Amino acid sequence: MSLAQTWSVALLGMEGQMIEVEAAIGGGLPRTVLVGLPDASLYESRDRCRAAVANSGYSWPSQLVTINLTPASLPKAGSHYDLSIVAAVLAAAEVVPRESVRRRVLLGEVGLDGRVRRVRGVLPALMAARSAGFEQVVVPQGQQAEAALVEGLGVTAVGSLADLVDCLHGRPVLPVEDDPATGEEGGSPPARDLSEVVGQPEARWALEVAAAGRHHLYLQGPPGVGKTMLAERLPGLLPDLELPEALEVSAVHSLAGVGVDGLITRPPYADPHHSASQPSIIGGGARIARPGAISLAHRGVLFLDEAPEFSPRVLEGLRTPLESGVVTLGRTQLQTRYPARFQLVLAANPCPCGLAATPGAECRCAPMAIRRYAERLSGPVLDRIDIAVTLAPLRRAYLRTATVGETSAVVAARVREARERQARRLTGSGWLTNSEVPGHHLRRGLPLPDGVEALDQALQRGRISARGVDKVLRVSWTLADLAGADAPTRSHLLTALAMRRGEPAEGVA
Repeated sequence: MSLAQTWSVALLGMEGQMIEVEAAIGGGLPRTVLVGLPDASLYESRDRCRAAVANSGYSWPSQLVTINLTPASLPKAGSHYDLSIVAAVLAAAEVVPRESVRRRVLLGEVGLDGRVRRVRGVLPALMAARSAGFEQVVVPQGQQAEAALVEGLGVTAVGSLADLVDCLHGRPVLPVEDDPATGEEGGSPPARDLSEVVGQPEARWALEVAAAGRHHLYLQGPPGVGKTMLAERLPGLLPDLELPEALEVSAVHSLAGVGVDGLITRPPYADPHHSASQPSIIGGGARIARPGAISLAHRGVLFLDEAPEFSPRVLEGLRTPLESGVVTLGRTQLQTRYPARFQLVLAANPCPCGLAATPGAECRCAPMAIRRYAERLSGPVLDRIDIAVTLAPLRRAYLRTATVGETSAVVAARVREARERQARRLTGSGWLTNSEVPGHHLRRGLPLPDGVEALDQALQRGRISARGVDKVLRVSWTLADLAGADAPTRSHLLTALAMRRGEPAEGVA
């Protein structure tokens, strides 16, 4: 009996588990057996690989071929094991040297004609391979840029099984024309400038504060006042991602199958439709849960337009990730964890028809309908929002005389300076922005501003919760950072309290 081994990677959330792929030839009737808890797409790789090998000019063994994926007790899913299965079988059949595949990690899906297709999760898989001590990897042609993000690995890109055989024999692999990307196009939307928003000075200021401290934002107002325009311009105010953040964001997008042509350095932006299901937003799947929109918006912005129209299960599912920054998805066989430290922006109308707050317009919604509409956003969800803003419709005269506001570049410069002040203050703590600072550090590790008695009164009267007290303190520190102050003042605290409760803050415009 002839035996050969090579390696692939099982992706369990953001963590990679090394999988030894063994192929044994001989000992029974001609057939191919695949064992090791494969899912349907992986089990079908027997037929894909056999046809690909035959159509590439090589012979699939005419004996019993047993392929084992170790550890056998770990569920395995995906088509990225195809390339390692082919390599192990060819090595067992002595088509390629066995030593050339013994310490090599291979990722790729094969087509019936022998082409090697792109797969999801190359970046997190290679990060796991590097941590396990591997030095040589093989990836599909066209994913070299993604693989090159992991330093310390020798990467070979192959476009066909003929290229794979050349690679394993030590011969040079000629570059081929890239196949069309199989992943979805992702990333941030086209750049939109804040100067395009007419009026709404308080909302513009709230957007700047939210960007500076990475605070959650709730925009309420009638249709057409600029809620969506403001939310779409928030990513343009955020600074570039640091290298550890960029690698983490790129790994999530690679795992989700979103095209990654290089390091993602800009904060991502996700705006799912209100008809989206809970698994598509929170994450889910049958055996191994895949990341949802909240993970694709990690270190970026998640915008829920027409928030009351979303499913209550979707909205309530945001509660834990908003606090912890991660989402844990349990299934019968295993649990997966994905990062989900996103900045949430909610937008809603005052009533189902949207005309309740429009002067001169007649709202025909019944009082009970307005109440049910407002109750779709539960108290626990709204309690996790840092800043609430009510936008008013613009007058015709104002539209005629309104001047062009500040551009995104001007506001982004102030946001960047505020972020730098936060970074200096939080050096060594592991926190990056004010929104991440826990309450005990706000109250004990940082000086309290004057006027905290206003928070005590609001707490005693039930106007804010204990969580709300911490959020007001965080926003007050962000206001101080924007103002260039070393610590928040009484004015900053009262302004943060007003912004928390959605009240007009005098002087904030």
